[in-house]
Amino acid sequence: MSHEKFKSCIDACYDCAAACDHCAAACLQEQDVKMMARCIALDMDCAQICRMAASFMARGSEFAKAVCQLCADICQACGDECAKHKHDHCQECAKACQRCAEECRRMASAA
Repeated sequence: MSHEKFKSCIDACYDCAAACDHCAAACLQEQDVKMMARCIALDMDCAQICRMAASFMARGSEFAKAVCQLCADICQACGDECAKHKHDHCQECAKACQRCAEECRRMASAA
């Protein structure tokens, strides 16, 4: 089954989506929310593409490889932005994004 073949990537996508949701919500509670605007926007984009990529892999879509490549690019951008901020939630999100980007690149090159 295709979803078993991509289990580690699917798991990384769901973990990243959860980390991004948490980060966006936490950023909204920071004192200078305007400074966090790009982080919040990327968190939302990243969470959505991660869930979509996981869904495409789970059902064995012929477009899973392309979606995972895009997911890797968005995760990289989100992780790079989060890494710029000192907040714990941003640092945790950056780690989740990096892991997901690596898993998605691996999946896209192997599929």
